[in-house]
Amino acid sequence: MEVFWFIPTHGDSRYLGTATGGRAFTYSYMRQIAQAADELGFAGALLPTGRSCEDSWIAASSLIAATQRLRFLVAVRPGIMSPAVAARMAATFDRLSNGRLLVNVVTGGDPVELAGDGLHLSHSERYKLTDEFLTVWREIMAGETVDFSGDHLEINEGKLLYPPIQQPHPPLYFGGSSAAGQEVAAKHIDVYLTWGEAPQQVAEKIRQVREAAAKHGRTVRFGIRLHVIVRETEKEAWEAANELIKYVDDDMIAAAQRTFARFDSEGQRRMTELHGGSRGSLEISPNLWAGVGLVRGGAGTALVGDPAAVAARMKEYTDLGIETFIMSGYPHLEEAYRVAELLFPHLPLEANKKQEESQIISPFGEIIANSYYPEKKEVAAGEESIS
Repeated sequence: MEVFWFIPTHGDSRYLGTATGGRAFTYSYMRQIAQAADELGFAGALLPTGRSCEDSWIAASSLIAATQRLRFLVAVRPGIMSPAVAARMAATFDRLSNGRLLVNVVTGGDPVELAGDGLHLSHSERYKLTDEFLTVWREIMAGETVDFSGDHLEINEGKLLYPPIQQPHPPLYFGGSSAAGQEVAAKHIDVYLTWGEAPQQVAEKIRQVREAAAKHGRTVRFGIRLHVIVRETEKEAWEAANELIKYVDDDMIAAAQRTFARFDSEGQRRMTELHGGSRGSLEISPNLWAGVGLVRGGAGTALVGDPAAVAARMKEYTDLGIETFIMSGYPHLEEAYRVAELLFPHLPLEANKKQEESQIISPFGEIIANSYYPEKKEVAAGEESIS
């Protein structure tokens, strides 16, 4: 199991749907989150893409020298970027970061935003373009000279002079819930991503993608994108979930859902179905809460609970085949520490071994009376903590 964190280049907040408790995006704050994730043992960090975000390639490249081990999951955009140019960008980033690039293939799901970027294809045609893009991109990254003639791309002698460190190319990540999206994953992708649906829905997606990949003689790994709200007790965790949306009202939900309704993304449709635009029944599966999706597009669910409960739910997903968890929490700096301190000890992570080794020299917590190491005390499941 590996756990990634999220760098919110569209801003951060203590609450959804309000400027109260909001934090503007600055380089300093972004660097704090990246360095915290790096130090705490997160395996990587996802940077979002789209017009509401700072450019992910520029943001991620500015963090290479500020981090040591953290890998960066950065988006290529078929139809907006040339595959040859995207290959040069990826190879350069991979070399400068000493092999720390992961590539997130984003076809896009909002026709209005895509039109603003000059892309006017239908949903099915965008996935055909993505197929062509990845065919060219993978061949160029592998060092081939590419001549390609397709319905959407015409490439003559495309080539890469400076290869990436990771061979034949940095791993490709991709999320597409439609049949067209799953076919692209089956042909090209290393790690197929799903948003946080209930285990039985995730299991069905995994089955479909595995079967499609097998037809191409390939295997695919799997990851999931979730928010997380973990506290010492279940009661505190659910209180924090409700606190997160305390300023979200019905008008705000309706406005957000009208915008999401214009998307032609199958994944967004599935996210919306989980709550139906209503607060009525947001716990859609044990410890899986759909409240974030009331006003946030894309990943709309969170695992909520005490550390043991959240870890148990994550292990249920790993039993289905999920290896990578891309997680986030509001605000992202504090929640990175909370997740690492409360949740990581319950998970089979390489970071746990490093943490145990480092504590011999630098234990967590303040030395008591300049003489005694603090002892670790666990809050039993269901027990109330004292605050």
